[in-house]
Amino acid sequence: MEKAEELLAQPSGDRPLGVDPETGREIVARNGRYGPFVTEVLEEGSKEKPRSASLFKSMSLETVTLEDALRLLSIPRVLGVDATDGEEVVARNGRYGPYVQKGKESRSLESEEQLLEITLEEALALLAKPKERGRRAAAAAPLRELGVDPETQKPVVVKEGRFGPYVTDGETNATIRGADTPDDITLERASELLAERRSKGPSTRRRPRRRSS
Repeated sequence: MEKAEELLAQPSGDRPLGVDPETGREIVARNGRYGPFVTEVLEEGSKEKPRSASLFKSMSLETVTLEDALRLLSIPRVLGVDATDGEEVVARNGRYGPYVQKGKESRSLESEEQLLEITLEEALALLAKPKERGRRAAAAAPLRELGVDPETQKPVVVKEGRFGPYVTDGETNATIRGADTPDDITLERASELLAERRSKGPSTRRRPRRRSS
């Protein structure tokens, strides 16, 4: 117990980067369960959810700057609105990589750096192309990212499957049903569906009986 208390009393290892000129909040870099990331430090007692963003694969915890961090925290980045239908176009970084999204349509980007550089016109041109099939289609970007499942501590996303939309934490899948839709389902509701599915255990199929000769 004494050793545990000693470890907990040590600094968390946060690397201060500076202050966000817009919010006045300190920005720090730290190493988390899913890798290095940057985040803002909230005022004591604040109930807000701090903005956080994972570092690009080309960045490192030791060299990331305040400018880098502020650009990362701008993601998801709203590129603008499609004049033809009024839908918003957004650049996001997801579990399966960077992508652009408009409504239920999404297309993967070739690099994370494109998230900070792609224009509305370029995104619309990419979204106008047909989806690629095969392996890349299997790793298509999710429809929505909901957050972390409180039970498994894994990221929960909404995906479109062969039999309709579903939520998944990467290991358990649960079909979206009833009054829920991919656009309005919450993390709490998704976690309920996943917990219900996990409680049923893995699905089993009966093997056909062999005919005796």
